[in-house]
Amino acid sequence: MLGYWRYAISVLVLALGLSAYAQGASSSWVTQVPGLMVAMSDRASRSESVRPPAGATTPAAVIERVQWQYQHAPGAALQAWLCHPERCVSLSGMRGETRALSGISATTPLHFQFALNPGQRPVSVKGLQMIVDYQ
Repeated sequence: MLGYWRYAISVLVLALGLSAYAQGASSSWVTQVPGLMVAMSDRASRSESVRPPAGATTPAAVIERVQWQYQHAPGAALQAWLCHPERCVSLSGMRGETRALSGISATTPLHFQFALNPGQRPVSVKGLQMIVDYQ
């Protein structure tokens, strides 16, 4: 009889543990964003908006972290942001990650924004990529 109860309790603990794991499981999606020409300092240039692939997230999914990268010619200085409809986050360089969008819906579109410094020549930005970790 004692063996039965140990077995039953073990199964219950395992089931509860797996249920908690499934509810809190994290996942991610990766996207490439087409390049763009940044030509103005007084107005930001915006990349195409991207969304998660169909079926990749649920309506309740929220962003945990976003990793990004982009490339431009050496010596070019750009102001860069990663934007969600609720807010934009200033990017520290051509590659990095941020948790500043944590807790925001993972199903809404994201995009990059760039602006030149005054007097700077136009800059081609390419190799834009985002990795969005969500829960």
